[in-house]
Amino acid sequence: MPTMQSYQCPCCGGAITFDSASQNMKCPYCDSEFEPEALEQYREAMTTPEPECMQWQTSESQFEESEQQTLCAYRCQSCGGELITDANTAATHCPYCGNPVVLGERLDGALKPDYVIPFKLDKQAAMNALLAHYKGKKLLPKVFRDENYIKEIKGIYVPFWLFDADVSADLRYRATRVRFWSDSRYNYTETRHYLVSRAGSLSFAKVPVDGSSKMPDDLMESLEPYDFSQAVDFHTAYLAGFLADKYDVDAKQSMERANDRIRRSTQDTFASTVIGYSSVIPEHTALQVKNGTAKYALFPVWLLTTKWNDQLYTFAMNGQTGKFAGDLPMDKKAFFRWLFGMTAVATPIILILGRVLGFL
Repeated sequence: MPTMQSYQCPCCGGAITFDSASQNMKCPYCDSEFEPEALEQYREAMTTPEPECMQWQTSESQFEESEQQTLCAYRCQSCGGELITDANTAATHCPYCGNPVVLGERLDGALKPDYVIPFKLDKQAAMNALLAHYKGKKLLPKVFRDENYIKEIKGIYVPFWLFDADVSADLRYRATRVRFWSDSRYNYTETRHYLVSRAGSLSFAKVPVDGSSKMPDDLMESLEPYDFSQAVDFHTAYLAGFLADKYDVDAKQSMERANDRIRRSTQDTFASTVIGYSSVIPEHTALQVKNGTAKYALFPVWLLTTKWNDQLYTFAMNGQTGKFAGDLPMDKKAFFRWLFGMTAVATPIILILGRVLGFL
């Protein structure tokens, strides 16, 4: 039995037919016109989207027996954080919650890092960075500057998974171009609709994902970037005098976050090439990951814990570059004074503009 092929208008979704006068496909509802070849390509693209494939190979190297003999694991009984250090380092307090770390045991069941970025900056540099962090913060309570004191400062190697991959991308956008004109009787608006496709390949190297659940991801990302050209193969000697956080988020659990970062970067890169339109709406993204691998690395971080009004504040500094991050309390009275001051300045300007434009 013969069947009738039906098409829907990409603009309004109505049934679209061939118009013999214009020799194009024309929608009787919104008057949009499409070349038959273009509409067929659109139909194929909508019905056969390319599936995504984002798989990875992970690092699985283990510590040797001789290395395990020189390392100890410390577990915080309060927050459950597990740290790795050399046998000569005394871990007195947990860098996450500040409670004493009293349990020491032989390292067991941990993957050996592939790389480490050694500390370049010392404890004094971290303390100076904290003081510099206070400067210029007009809404920071003055008593916080005077009474806040450093409760704990620790150099810690934070576990990161580093993802390498070649990515093939196929993206599709809905775009419009809008034109306005008028004559003595009417104002006109013409909207042209486009299906924009982009495809290509990108290579990603060392996409970092924090492997510790105790470290806030946004705090760790705020310390990026690290200069990986200064990374070296891991040796236990680099742990002397420092702590190393033992990962509790493995590579497989980190893949979703790595995929999210790669997807956002790919979308931003390709979207920047879609120019010359009045509006652009992403419609479809399909990524294919090839040669995906994940390596295990330790990045240097100084953690500073301060106390004020019986509340702990945590700050972090990139132990390689000195980039500093951390939240500060806000002086609410100073904030409202600033807000009212801005309102007092803005009100006369709004009144003047209103009178000039005829609104008031």
